[in-house]
Amino acid sequence: MIRQASVTGPGELVRRRILRQLEGRSRYRYVQPEVAWRDEGWQISSPCCSRNVDPQGGVIDIARFEHPEPDVWRLYARDHVAGRWLWQASAARIDELLALVVDDAERIFWP
Repeated sequence: MIRQASVTGPGELVRRRILRQLEGRSRYRYVQPEVAWRDEGWQISSPCCSRNVDPQGGVIDIARFEHPEPDVWRLYARDHVAGRWLWQASAARIDELLALVVDDAERIFWP
């Protein structure tokens, strides 16, 4: 029996790649983040375990990936106070940027 992959929309494989890498994160390990296509980019949202941003533990924005041109990925972190996305890094491969989000030793993405 041959199993075929089920792809539900454009870029679904990128979304699954992001979710798979997030399994190895060091912060917010006990919640299930969401990855969705919003405003021409992949956005990660997650319940706020630390309650630093949302005292009720609601869903907050974590990171955003944009792919504006071939061989360029951009990574943004959410500035929750100012309510805007702040550019953090660019790379040719999304894996390089995912490593920054997963490790996040300085709590830039997972406050």
